[in-house]
Amino acid sequence: MPVWLERLLPIALLLVVVSVVLTRLPKVDVGHSKAFMHRRFMNWFPLGMTYAFLYMARYNLTQASTALEDLITNHDFGTIKAVGTIVYGFSFLLNGPLTDRFGGHRTMLVAAAGAAFANIAMGLLLYTGHTENIVTTFSLLYAVNMYFQSFGAVSIVKVNASWFHLRERGTFGGIFGILISLGLYFAYDWCGFLAHNVPTEWVFFIPAAILLVFFVANVIWVRDTPGQAGLKNFDTGDADWGNDEAAPIGLVQTLGSVARIGRLMLSQPAILIIAAIEFCTGFMRSSLMDWYVRFSAQTHTDGNYIASNWGMAQCLAGIMGGVLAGIVSDRVFGSRRGPVAALLYGALLVGALVTTLVISQVWALAAVVCVMMLAVIGVHGMLSGAASMDFGGRKNVGIVVGIIDGLVYLGQGTQYLTVSRIVPEGEAAATPSNWWTWPVAMIPAAVIGLLLSSRIWNARPKSGPAH
Repeated sequence: MPVWLERLLPIALLLVVVSVVLTRLPKVDVGHSKAFMHRRFMNWFPLGMTYAFLYMARYNLTQASTALEDLITNHDFGTIKAVGTIVYGFSFLLNGPLTDRFGGHRTMLVAAAGAAFANIAMGLLLYTGHTENIVTTFSLLYAVNMYFQSFGAVSIVKVNASWFHLRERGTFGGIFGILISLGLYFAYDWCGFLAHNVPTEWVFFIPAAILLVFFVANVIWVRDTPGQAGLKNFDTGDADWGNDEAAPIGLVQTLGSVARIGRLMLSQPAILIIAAIEFCTGFMRSSLMDWYVRFSAQTHTDGNYIASNWGMAQCLAGIMGGVLAGIVSDRVFGSRRGPVAALLYGALLVGALVTTLVISQVWALAAVVCVMMLAVIGVHGMLSGAASMDFGGRKNVGIVVGIIDGLVYLGQGTQYLTVSRIVPEGEAAATPSNWWTWPVAMIPAAVIGLLLSSRIWNARPKSGPAH
Protein backbone atom coordinates (compact mmCIF):
# COMPACT_ATOMS: atom_id res chain seq x y z
CA MET A 1 0.00 0.00 0.00
CA PRO A 2 1.41 3.47 -0.87
CA VAL A 3 2.56 5.49 2.13
CA TRP A 4 0.16 8.36 1.38
CA LEU A 5 -2.80 5.95 1.26
CA GLU A 6 -1.68 4.22 4.47
CA ARG A 7 -1.74 7.59 6.22
CA LEU A 8 -4.98 8.81 4.69
CA LEU A 9 -7.00 5.60 5.19
CA PRO A 10 -7.50 5.89 8.99
CA ILE A 11 -8.72 9.47 8.56
CA ALA A 12 -11.14 8.48 5.81
CA LEU A 13 -12.48 5.59 7.92
CA LEU A 14 -12.95 7.86 10.94
CA LEU A 15 -14.81 10.43 8.83
CA VAL A 16 -17.12 7.67 7.60
CA VAL A 17 -17.80 6.58 11.19
CA VAL A 18 -18.42 10.19 12.25
CA SER A 19 -20.83 10.67 9.34
CA VAL A 20 -22.78 7.53 10.28
CA VAL A 21 -22.97 8.57 13.94
CA LEU A 22 -24.17 12.07 13.06
CA THR A 23 -26.87 10.76 10.73
CA ARG A 24 -28.12 8.40 13.47
CA LEU A 25 -28.46 11.12 16.09
CA PRO A 26 -31.88 12.71 16.65
CA LYS A 27 -32.24 15.61 14.27
CA VAL A 28 -32.22 19.23 15.39
CA ASP A 29 -35.24 20.32 13.33
CA VAL A 30 -35.12 24.01 12.43
CA GLY A 31 -37.18 23.63 9.25
CA HIS A 32 -34.47 23.20 6.59
CA SER A 33 -35.49 21.48 3.34
CA LYS A 34 -33.38 18.84 1.61
CA ALA A 35 -32.63 21.35 -1.14
CA PHE A 36 -31.35 23.81 1.46
CA MET A 37 -29.16 21.18 3.13
CA HIS A 38 -27.64 20.19 -0.22
CA ARG A 39 -26.93 23.79 -1.22
CA ARG A 40 -25.48 24.53 2.23
CA PHE A 41 -23.05 21.64 1.82
CA MET A 42 -22.01 23.00 -1.57
CA ASN A 43 -21.38 26.30 0.16
CA TRP A 44 -19.44 25.31 3.28
CA PHE A 45 -17.43 22.42 1.81
CA PRO A 46 -15.25 24.39 -0.66
CA LEU A 47 -15.08 27.23 1.86
CA GLY A 48 -14.05 24.80 4.59
CA MET A 49 -11.46 23.01 2.47
CA THR A 50 -9.95 26.37 1.59
CA TYR A 51 -9.64 27.00 5.32
CA ALA A 52 -8.00 23.59 5.80
CA PHE A 53 -5.44 24.30 3.08
CA LEU A 54 -4.77 27.72 4.60
CA TYR A 55 -3.61 25.72 7.63
CA MET A 56 -1.33 23.73 5.34
CA ALA A 57 0.11 26.99 3.99
CA ARG A 58 0.57 28.25 7.56
CA TYR A 59 2.11 25.33 9.47
CA ASN A 60 4.22 24.11 6.54
CA LEU A 61 6.89 26.36 8.03
CA THR A 62 7.37 23.87 10.89
CA GLN A 63 8.30 21.03 8.55
CA ALA A 64 10.36 23.28 6.30
CA SER A 65 12.34 24.54 9.29
CA THR A 66 13.19 21.00 10.42
CA ALA A 67 14.63 20.38 6.94
CA LEU A 68 16.59 23.64 7.25
CA GLU A 69 17.92 22.98 10.76
CA ASP A 70 21.40 24.17 9.76
CA LEU A 71 19.90 27.56 8.91
CA ILE A 72 17.03 27.85 11.44
CA THR A 73 17.63 27.07 15.13
CA ASN A 74 14.91 26.64 17.79
CA HIS A 75 15.41 30.29 18.74
CA ASP A 76 15.16 31.40 15.07
CA PHE A 77 12.05 29.28 14.54
CA GLY A 78 10.41 30.90 17.57
CA THR A 79 11.29 34.36 16.25
CA ILE A 80 9.85 33.77 12.77
CA LYS A 81 6.66 32.21 14.13
CA ALA A 82 6.24 34.89 16.80
CA VAL A 83 6.44 37.72 14.26
CA GLY A 84 3.83 36.06 12.04
CA THR A 85 1.42 35.08 14.78
CA ILE A 86 1.55 38.50 16.46
CA VAL A 87 0.82 40.17 13.10
CA TYR A 88 -2.09 37.74 12.73
CA GLY A 89 -3.33 38.55 16.21
CA PHE A 90 -3.49 42.30 15.63
CA SER A 91 -4.83 42.02 12.09
CA PHE A 92 -8.36 41.50 13.40
CA LEU A 93 -8.53 45.24 14.13
CA LEU A 94 -8.63 45.77 10.39
CA ASN A 95 -9.80 42.45 8.96
CA GLY A 96 -12.78 41.82 11.25
CA PRO A 97 -14.52 45.06 10.20
CA LEU A 98 -13.46 44.50 6.56
CA THR A 99 -15.13 41.09 6.61
CA ASP A 100 -18.32 42.52 8.11
CA ARG A 101 -18.29 45.25 5.46
CA PHE A 102 -17.49 43.21 2.34
CA GLY A 103 -18.68 39.72 3.31
CA GLY A 104 -16.86 36.49 4.09
CA HIS A 105 -16.95 35.24 0.48
CA ARG A 106 -14.81 38.10 -0.83
CA THR A 107 -12.42 38.12 2.10
CA MET A 108 -11.85 34.36 1.85
CA LEU A 109 -10.74 34.96 -1.74
CA VAL A 110 -8.32 37.59 -0.45
CA ALA A 111 -7.03 35.11 2.16
CA ALA A 112 -6.43 32.35 -0.40
CA ALA A 113 -4.75 34.57 -2.97
CA GLY A 114 -2.61 36.50 -0.48
CA ALA A 115 -1.42 33.39 1.38
CA ALA A 116 -0.67 31.62 -1.91
CA PHE A 117 1.56 34.40 -3.19
CA ALA A 118 3.34 34.80 0.18
CA ASN A 119 4.13 31.07 0.10
CA ILE A 120 5.37 31.35 -3.47
CA ALA A 121 7.70 34.14 -2.35
CA MET A 122 9.11 31.99 0.49
CA GLY A 123 9.63 29.13 -1.93
CA LEU A 124 11.40 31.39 -4.43
CA LEU A 125 13.72 32.59 -1.68
CA LEU A 126 14.91 29.01 -1.18
CA TYR A 127 14.87 28.15 -4.89
CA THR A 128 17.17 31.07 -5.75
CA GLY A 129 19.48 30.36 -2.80
CA HIS A 130 19.11 33.77 -1.14
CA THR A 131 19.40 32.43 2.42
CA GLU A 132 22.04 34.79 3.85
CA ASN A 133 19.45 36.64 5.97
CA ILE A 134 16.86 33.87 6.08
CA VAL A 135 15.52 34.65 9.56
CA THR A 136 14.82 38.30 8.68
CA THR A 137 13.37 37.61 5.23
CA PHE A 138 11.31 34.64 6.40
CA SER A 139 9.99 36.70 9.31
CA LEU A 140 8.83 39.39 6.88
CA LEU A 141 7.30 37.00 4.35
CA TYR A 142 5.67 34.85 7.04
CA ALA A 143 4.16 38.01 8.54
CA VAL A 144 2.67 38.85 5.12
CA ASN A 145 1.36 35.29 4.87
CA MET A 146 -0.23 35.51 8.30
CA TYR A 147 -1.84 38.88 7.59
CA PHE A 148 -3.76 37.35 4.69
CA GLN A 149 -4.32 34.12 6.63
CA SER A 150 -6.11 36.13 9.32
CA PHE A 151 -9.03 36.64 6.95
CA GLY A 152 -9.60 32.86 6.90
CA ALA A 153 -11.29 32.09 10.23
CA VAL A 154 -13.19 35.39 10.17
CA SER A 155 -14.48 34.66 6.68
CA ILE A 156 -15.62 31.07 7.24
CA VAL A 157 -17.48 31.97 10.43
CA LYS A 158 -18.97 35.10 8.83
CA VAL A 159 -20.42 33.11 5.94
CA ASN A 160 -21.69 30.22 8.03
CA ALA A 161 -23.34 32.52 10.56
CA SER A 162 -26.07 33.06 7.96
CA TRP A 163 -26.35 29.38 7.04
CA PHE A 164 -26.45 27.68 10.50
CA HIS A 165 -29.08 28.18 13.22
CA LEU A 166 -27.80 28.64 16.78
CA ARG A 167 -29.10 25.15 17.66
CA GLU A 168 -26.96 23.63 14.88
CA ARG A 169 -23.76 25.48 15.67
CA GLY A 170 -22.32 23.00 18.12
CA THR A 171 -22.35 20.58 15.21
CA PHE A 172 -20.75 23.24 13.04
CA GLY A 173 -18.13 23.75 15.75
CA GLY A 174 -17.37 20.05 15.30
CA ILE A 175 -17.10 20.54 11.53
CA PHE A 176 -14.81 23.51 12.19
CA GLY A 177 -12.63 21.23 14.32
CA ILE A 178 -12.56 18.61 11.57
CA LEU A 179 -11.43 21.21 9.03
CA ILE A 180 -8.65 22.35 11.37
CA SER A 181 -7.65 18.72 11.87
CA LEU A 182 -7.48 18.04 8.13
CA GLY A 183 -5.40 21.17 7.70
CA LEU A 184 -2.96 19.94 10.33
CA TYR A 185 -2.74 16.58 8.55
CA PHE A 186 -1.91 18.32 5.28
CA ALA A 187 0.60 20.62 6.99
CA TYR A 188 2.50 18.08 9.04
CA ASP A 189 2.30 14.83 7.06
CA TRP A 190 2.06 16.01 3.45
CA CYS A 191 4.59 18.79 4.01
CA GLY A 192 6.74 16.46 6.11
CA PHE A 193 6.78 13.98 3.22
CA LEU A 194 7.70 16.76 0.81
CA ALA A 195 10.43 18.09 3.10
CA HIS A 196 12.14 14.70 3.14
CA ASN A 197 11.72 13.81 -0.55
CA VAL A 198 11.89 16.96 -2.67
CA PRO A 199 13.69 20.32 -2.47
CA THR A 200 12.35 22.30 0.50
CA GLU A 201 10.90 25.09 -1.65
CA TRP A 202 8.14 22.70 -2.74
CA VAL A 203 6.87 22.67 0.85
CA PHE A 204 5.73 26.22 0.00
CA PHE A 205 4.92 25.92 -3.71
CA ILE A 206 2.47 23.01 -3.46
CA PRO A 207 0.18 24.52 -0.74
CA ALA A 208 0.15 27.75 -2.78
CA ALA A 209 -0.97 25.88 -5.91
CA ILE A 210 -3.76 24.10 -4.00
CA LEU A 211 -5.01 27.41 -2.56
CA LEU A 212 -5.25 28.88 -6.05
CA VAL A 213 -7.36 25.90 -7.16
CA PHE A 214 -9.73 26.45 -4.23
CA PHE A 215 -9.81 30.18 -4.99
CA VAL A 216 -11.57 29.21 -8.23
CA ALA A 217 -13.90 26.78 -6.40
CA ASN A 218 -14.94 29.55 -4.01
CA VAL A 219 -15.73 31.88 -6.90
CA ILE A 220 -17.99 29.26 -8.43
CA TRP A 221 -19.90 27.86 -5.44
CA VAL A 222 -19.66 30.00 -2.30
CA ARG A 223 -22.23 32.70 -1.43
CA ASP A 224 -22.50 34.82 1.72
CA THR A 225 -26.18 34.10 2.48
CA PRO A 226 -28.90 31.64 1.45
CA GLY A 227 -30.63 34.57 -0.28
CA GLN A 228 -27.64 35.11 -2.56
CA ALA A 229 -27.78 31.42 -3.49
CA GLY A 230 -31.44 31.66 -4.57
CA LEU A 231 -32.88 30.36 -1.27
CA LYS A 232 -34.73 32.10 1.55
CA ASN A 233 -32.85 33.72 4.44
CA PHE A 234 -34.00 32.67 7.93
CA ASP A 235 -33.76 33.76 11.57
CA THR A 236 -30.62 32.11 12.96
CA GLY A 237 -31.57 32.73 16.62
CA ASP A 238 -28.29 34.38 17.62
CA ALA A 239 -27.47 37.69 19.31
CA ASP A 240 -29.59 40.54 17.93
CA TRP A 241 -27.44 43.58 17.29
CA GLY A 242 -30.23 45.58 15.72
CA ASN A 243 -31.64 45.61 12.21
CA ASP A 244 -29.93 42.89 10.17
CA GLU A 245 -30.80 44.71 6.99
CA ALA A 246 -28.87 47.77 8.09
CA ALA A 247 -25.23 48.16 7.11
CA PRO A 248 -22.79 46.40 9.42
CA ILE A 249 -20.41 48.41 11.54
CA GLY A 250 -18.21 50.22 9.04
CA LEU A 251 -14.44 50.16 8.87
CA VAL A 252 -14.00 53.88 9.54
CA GLN A 253 -16.51 53.91 12.39
CA THR A 254 -14.97 50.82 13.98
CA LEU A 255 -11.34 51.91 13.78
CA GLY A 256 -12.22 55.50 14.68
CA SER A 257 -14.22 54.69 17.78
CA VAL A 258 -12.76 52.51 20.50
CA ALA A 259 -15.84 53.33 22.55
CA ARG A 260 -18.03 51.68 19.89
CA ILE A 261 -16.14 48.41 20.15
CA GLY A 262 -16.09 48.76 23.94
CA ARG A 263 -19.88 49.06 24.13
CA LEU A 264 -20.24 46.10 21.79
CA MET A 265 -17.93 43.98 23.95
CA LEU A 266 -19.19 45.09 27.35
CA SER A 267 -22.79 44.41 26.35
CA GLN A 268 -21.80 40.73 26.09
CA PRO A 269 -19.08 40.23 28.78
CA ALA A 270 -18.85 36.56 27.83
CA ILE A 271 -17.06 37.64 24.64
CA LEU A 272 -14.21 39.08 26.72
CA ILE A 273 -13.91 35.89 28.75
CA ILE A 274 -14.03 33.70 25.63
CA ALA A 275 -11.29 35.82 24.04
CA ALA A 276 -9.13 35.39 27.16
CA ILE A 277 -9.75 31.62 27.13
CA GLU A 278 -8.73 31.47 23.48
CA PHE A 279 -5.48 33.29 24.29
CA CYS A 280 -4.71 30.30 26.52
CA THR A 281 -5.89 27.93 23.78
CA GLY A 282 -3.43 29.49 21.34
CA PHE A 283 -0.60 29.05 23.83
CA MET A 284 -1.54 25.42 24.46
CA ARG A 285 -2.20 24.52 20.83
CA SER A 286 1.09 25.75 19.38
CA SER A 287 3.00 24.30 22.34
CA LEU A 288 1.70 20.89 21.33
CA MET A 289 1.64 21.12 17.53
CA ASP A 290 5.06 22.58 16.83
CA TRP A 291 7.23 21.60 19.77
CA TYR A 292 6.31 17.92 19.78
CA VAL A 293 7.65 17.75 16.20
CA ARG A 294 10.89 19.50 17.12
CA PHE A 295 11.22 17.54 20.39
CA SER A 296 10.87 14.23 18.53
CA ALA A 297 13.32 15.20 15.80
CA GLN A 298 15.97 16.57 18.14
CA THR A 299 15.76 13.75 20.70
CA HIS A 300 15.82 11.23 17.84
CA THR A 301 12.53 9.64 18.88
CA ASP A 302 10.83 10.41 15.57
CA GLY A 303 10.98 6.72 14.69
CA ASN A 304 7.87 6.06 16.78
CA TYR A 305 4.63 5.89 14.83
CA ILE A 306 2.93 8.95 16.37
CA ALA A 307 5.87 11.31 15.87
CA SER A 308 6.44 10.04 12.33
CA ASN A 309 2.74 10.50 11.51
CA TRP A 310 2.06 13.55 13.65
CA GLY A 311 -0.26 15.14 11.10
CA MET A 312 -2.45 12.04 10.95
CA ALA A 313 -2.41 11.69 14.75
CA GLN A 314 -3.46 15.33 15.19
CA CYS A 315 -6.14 14.91 12.56
CA LEU A 316 -7.68 11.83 14.18
CA ALA A 317 -7.53 13.41 17.64
CA GLY A 318 -8.95 16.68 16.36
CA ILE A 319 -11.83 15.04 14.49
CA MET A 320 -12.83 13.11 17.60
CA GLY A 321 -12.43 16.18 19.80
CA GLY A 322 -14.38 18.47 17.49
CA VAL A 323 -17.26 16.08 16.96
CA LEU A 324 -17.45 15.05 20.62
CA ALA A 325 -17.43 18.68 21.77
CA GLY A 326 -20.12 19.62 19.25
CA ILE A 327 -22.45 16.77 20.14
CA VAL A 328 -22.06 17.29 23.89
CA SER A 329 -22.54 21.07 23.60
CA ASP A 330 -25.76 20.89 21.56
CA ARG A 331 -27.32 17.74 22.99
CA VAL A 332 -26.17 17.60 26.62
CA PHE A 333 -25.71 21.24 27.59
CA GLY A 334 -28.44 22.85 25.48
CA SER A 335 -26.08 24.64 23.05
CA ARG A 336 -23.99 26.14 25.87
CA ARG A 337 -20.28 26.23 25.02
CA GLY A 338 -18.83 26.94 28.48
CA PRO A 339 -19.31 23.50 30.06
CA VAL A 340 -17.56 21.75 27.18
CA ALA A 341 -14.66 24.21 27.28
CA ALA A 342 -14.27 23.70 31.05
CA LEU A 343 -14.23 19.91 30.78
CA LEU A 344 -11.69 19.96 27.96
CA TYR A 345 -9.48 22.43 29.80
CA GLY A 346 -9.54 20.07 32.77
CA ALA A 347 -8.15 17.40 30.44
CA LEU A 348 -5.47 19.82 29.21
CA LEU A 349 -4.34 20.60 32.75
CA VAL A 350 -4.09 16.93 33.68
CA GLY A 351 -2.26 16.26 30.42
CA ALA A 352 0.32 19.00 31.02
CA LEU A 353 1.00 17.66 34.52
CA VAL A 354 1.35 14.08 33.29
CA THR A 355 3.66 15.17 30.45
CA THR A 356 6.22 16.42 32.99
CA LEU A 357 6.34 12.87 34.40
CA VAL A 358 6.51 10.87 31.14
CA ILE A 359 8.62 13.13 28.93
CA SER A 360 11.32 10.45 28.59
CA GLN A 361 8.84 7.64 27.86
CA VAL A 362 8.21 7.68 24.10
CA TRP A 363 4.83 5.97 23.87
CA ALA A 364 3.36 7.38 27.07
CA LEU A 365 4.24 10.90 25.92
CA ALA A 366 2.75 10.25 22.48
CA ALA A 367 -0.54 9.09 24.03
CA VAL A 368 -0.77 12.12 26.32
CA VAL A 369 -0.10 14.69 23.61
CA CYS A 370 -2.74 13.06 21.39
CA VAL A 371 -5.34 13.36 24.14
CA MET A 372 -4.31 16.97 24.67
CA MET A 373 -4.68 17.70 20.95
CA LEU A 374 -8.19 16.21 21.09
CA ALA A 375 -9.03 18.60 23.91
CA VAL A 376 -7.44 21.74 22.49
CA ILE A 377 -9.05 21.40 19.04
CA GLY A 378 -12.40 20.66 20.70
CA VAL A 379 -12.13 23.89 22.73
CA HIS A 380 -11.07 25.93 19.72
CA GLY A 381 -13.91 24.61 17.56
CA MET A 382 -16.47 25.38 20.27
CA LEU A 383 -15.30 28.90 21.03
CA SER A 384 -13.90 30.29 17.78
CA GLY A 385 -16.20 28.24 15.56
CA ALA A 386 -19.51 28.33 17.45
CA ALA A 387 -19.51 30.80 20.36
CA SER A 388 -18.25 33.59 18.10
CA MET A 389 -21.37 33.23 15.95
CA ASP A 390 -23.64 32.89 18.99
CA PHE A 391 -22.47 36.08 20.69
CA GLY A 392 -21.55 38.12 17.62
CA GLY A 393 -24.68 37.51 15.60
CA ARG A 394 -24.73 37.58 11.82
CA LYS A 395 -24.21 41.32 11.58
CA ASN A 396 -21.02 41.79 13.60
CA VAL A 397 -19.60 38.28 13.73
CA GLY A 398 -16.53 39.44 11.78
CA ILE A 399 -15.46 41.72 14.62
CA VAL A 400 -16.22 39.15 17.32
CA VAL A 401 -14.49 36.19 15.67
CA GLY A 402 -11.62 38.51 14.77
CA ILE A 403 -11.17 39.45 18.42
CA ILE A 404 -11.47 35.84 19.58
CA ASP A 405 -9.24 34.32 16.89
CA GLY A 406 -6.83 37.24 17.19
CA LEU A 407 -6.33 36.39 20.85
CA VAL A 408 -5.63 32.76 19.85
CA TYR A 409 -2.70 33.91 17.77
CA LEU A 410 -1.47 36.43 20.29
CA GLY A 411 -1.37 33.46 22.66
CA GLN A 412 0.63 31.52 20.09
CA GLY A 413 2.99 34.45 19.61
CA THR A 414 3.54 34.66 23.36
CA GLN A 415 4.28 30.95 23.41
CA TYR A 416 6.83 31.18 20.61
CA LEU A 417 8.62 34.08 22.33
CA THR A 418 8.81 32.23 25.65
CA VAL A 419 9.11 28.50 24.95
CA SER A 420 11.69 28.96 22.18
CA ARG A 421 13.91 30.69 24.77
CA ILE A 422 13.65 28.00 27.45
CA VAL A 423 13.84 24.72 25.50
CA PRO A 424 17.33 23.23 25.08
CA GLU A 425 19.56 23.89 22.08
CA GLY A 426 22.39 21.97 20.46
CA GLU A 427 23.67 18.80 22.16
CA ALA A 428 21.48 19.38 25.23
CA ALA A 429 18.37 19.04 23.04
CA ALA A 430 19.19 15.38 22.35
CA THR A 431 18.29 14.38 25.95
CA PRO A 432 14.48 14.18 26.49
CA SER A 433 14.67 15.04 30.20
CA ASN A 434 16.24 18.41 29.33
CA TRP A 435 12.92 19.39 27.71
CA TRP A 436 11.06 19.54 31.06
CA THR A 437 10.56 23.29 30.59
CA TRP A 438 8.26 22.61 27.61
CA PRO A 439 5.35 20.97 29.51
CA VAL A 440 5.89 23.14 32.60
CA ALA A 441 5.30 26.23 30.45
CA MET A 442 1.85 24.87 29.52
CA ILE A 443 0.58 24.44 33.10
CA PRO A 444 -0.21 28.13 33.87
CA ALA A 445 -2.12 28.51 30.58
CA ALA A 446 -4.15 25.36 31.32
CA VAL A 447 -5.01 26.56 34.85
CA ILE A 448 -6.11 30.01 33.64
CA GLY A 449 -8.13 28.51 30.79
CA LEU A 450 -9.93 26.16 33.18
CA LEU A 451 -10.79 28.94 35.63
CA LEU A 452 -12.07 31.25 32.90
CA SER A 453 -14.11 28.46 31.26
CA SER A 454 -15.90 27.87 34.55
CA ARG A 455 -16.95 31.54 34.48
CA ILE A 456 -19.02 31.05 31.29
CA TRP A 457 -20.64 27.76 32.32
CA ASN A 458 -24.16 29.23 31.99
CA ALA A 459 -23.44 31.97 29.43
CA ARG A 460 -25.92 32.42 26.58
CA PRO A 461 -26.19 35.17 23.96
CA LYS A 462 -28.56 38.02 24.68
CA SER A 463 -30.09 40.69 22.50
CA GLY A 464 -30.17 44.44 22.59
CA PRO A 465 -26.69 45.84 23.26
CA ALA A 466 -26.10 49.52 23.50
CA HIS A 467 -25.78 51.29 20.17
